[in-house]
Amino acid sequence: MKINLTTFEELHHPVYVLEESRLRRNLQLISQVSQAADAEIILAFKAFALWKTFPIFREYISATTASSLSEARLGYEEFGSRTHTFSPAYTDDEIDEIARCSSHLTFNSLSQWQRLADRAKTANPSISLGVRVNPEYSEVETVLYNPCAPGTRFGVLNSQLPEQLPSSIEGFHCHTLCESGPDVFQRTLAHIEERFSKWFPQLKWINFGGGHLMTRNDYDTSLLISILQDFHRRYPHLHVILEPGSAFAWQTGPLVSQVVDVVENHGVRTAILNVSFTCHMPDCLEMPYHPAVRFARTIEEDAEGRIPDGQGEHIYRLGGCSCLSGDFMGRWQFDHELKVGENVIFEDMIHYTTVKTNMFNGITHPSLALAHADGELEVLRQYGYEDYRSRMD
Repeated sequence: MKINLTTFEELHHPVYVLEESRLRRNLQLISQVSQAADAEIILAFKAFALWKTFPIFREYISATTASSLSEARLGYEEFGSRTHTFSPAYTDDEIDEIARCSSHLTFNSLSQWQRLADRAKTANPSISLGVRVNPEYSEVETVLYNPCAPGTRFGVLNSQLPEQLPSSIEGFHCHTLCESGPDVFQRTLAHIEERFSKWFPQLKWINFGGGHLMTRNDYDTSLLISILQDFHRRYPHLHVILEPGSAFAWQTGPLVSQVVDVVENHGVRTAILNVSFTCHMPDCLEMPYHPAVRFARTIEEDAEGRIPDGQGEHIYRLGGCSCLSGDFMGRWQFDHELKVGENVIFEDMIHYTTVKTNMFNGITHPSLALAHADGELEVLRQYGYEDYRSRMD
């Protein structure tokens, strides 16, 4: 089916639409940065895992990163290569299979390494082991997403490391960013080196984690390349790895929804949609952030949920279709009165959103689709009752 990629007027049910041309644009840029900086950049499944698009990814990258057995299997079996794997804690009943699916395995603590390293090596003798380290510095302001907040459960402190690392530890993993710019990475790197560089001669690789949002329009990729090139000059023996998630799928497609009803209460008009913030856009409520809506203008509310006078007409709060009272956001101003059945298009709803959805309330899950450059829409997956029922088995 051919579709209009501006209005999606041919769609009459909820769909996440991944646009291939936008995805390839991001992949090309990431590939260029990887080559120029001599760094391996791999896809983090925690942000994007639509495996039916992996053939496109394999044209540009060669590996992925996982945080669980299911993600490790997805990388090994569907992407076609062993994963770089990190988990806050591996379990006895999964560690062997995780190791078999992984090329690199990072432990979150020395106690986990001590208990499970030999088992991982037995399951996969070629695996490269590492530990996650915590530089005790992060500029992430939202506590929910700050991996270095006081009392964090992530990573080993420099004071906890022995002067001589065990021979089986070949790498450090350090994740401190969240959709950050290269200037943040530059300041963070200074703290990483200050606390951990004395161990670098003992390592083979270092993984600087995710959060490098290099496909954002205002991101200075030349600065990132320069930072990594300088790092290579200081430590030429270290293989450098980055594992962004959002950067791969940033601005690659919307969630297309439809208006089901319009209700009013004390002057607040709410357009109820056939999608849900809590089910289908959970980051909007968690972060929180106000998503962009195509053909609409965001109206800022005060702390009491009121809007300034004189904003004009056609202002709506957008409400989800779950029974959660807080399943709404607002407000937006449209250039016309919303009608039942018309599309409301939420921009940039592919990264993180598609992997964090749920089936609370049994609400029909949006379909997943790939829009090719010629406007042809390929439906990758549709959901129905059997999918909901299987979640309850």
